[in-house]
Amino acid sequence: MMRSLCLTFALVFCLAMDATAEDWHTSKWGKDDTIGSVNLVTPERILAATKLVKTGKRYALGQITSRDTPAFGSRTFELFTVSNGGVFDGTGEPYADNHMTTNDDWALVWMGVGSQIDGLGHVGIDHVYYNGNHIRDFFSSGGLKKLGTQDIPPIVARGIVLDIVAYMKEADPSKVMTVEGLEMLREGTAINQPEIEGALMRQNLSLLAGDIVLLHTGYMEMADIDIPRYKKSIPGLGVGGALFLASHDPIAIGADTFALEVMPFENKGNAFEVHLELIPKRGIYILENMVTRELVTDQAWEFMFVLGQARMQGAVQMIINPVAIR
Repeated sequence: MMRSLCLTFALVFCLAMDATAEDWHTSKWGKDDTIGSVNLVTPERILAATKLVKTGKRYALGQITSRDTPAFGSRTFELFTVSNGGVFDGTGEPYADNHMTTNDDWALVWMGVGSQIDGLGHVGIDHVYYNGNHIRDFFSSGGLKKLGTQDIPPIVARGIVLDIVAYMKEADPSKVMTVEGLEMLREGTAINQPEIEGALMRQNLSLLAGDIVLLHTGYMEMADIDIPRYKKSIPGLGVGGALFLASHDPIAIGADTFALEVMPFENKGNAFEVHLELIPKRGIYILENMVTRELVTDQAWEFMFVLGQARMQGAVQMIINPVAIR
């Protein structure tokens, strides 16, 4: 009898664990949802965000992107210009009676170079992506048939930036370094719940549903100082920190690094756990390479965040230049 009860309990426990593991396959916004946390953008929250504008100062959160921009893996950015005059040293034939001359451009671009938003079709687990979408049902080499960034509605929201560098200078100075006069977190420094709560308290901020949360590590400038060092290891969000932020229902989480999360990864043998917790499991967007230093210099902790990304059909990611207005 006891053996039977134990087996029954074990079976129920395993089934419960399996059910929990699969819960993320269905979004809380319904089985047909394709935009995830952007559902949190409401007229009420947009109006609340506009009330954060006190000075009218605007901040470009996107970096200038070029051939020299460091990027993850083999990603590259190549832009080319064409001209009916420039390539002929100004001797090309003008157009029409009013002598119009022109320049144009084209590019070979990975959308995951520079400041970017990771869409919900970017990462999955065993080929299952946000809201239970299997890769075989939406992938096409000509562009995603679902979960493309073109479907992300315009985002207007409350944004906050957490100065993790300033907090760590007080809490654990060994995690902060100064390189060529710039303060930044040391590579490999994980940002988890204690660091986030400490920065919130220090800046007198709270987390609200529908926020855009940006983390300032200061490490973006390392890309201008030592590219190999920058690409080898970065400070960033840890799994515990990601889960803590996710519990407050943000729209997106970003940082001033190319991957948002700490590298090397916290758990040996696993890759991009933060990405997997946020994007496929919760529909929370990731913003990478966000320019945060000017916000921090001005102590612009809270602001209106505005983003309307280019709408390229089927894109997985998109190069962006969000704007913060305070």
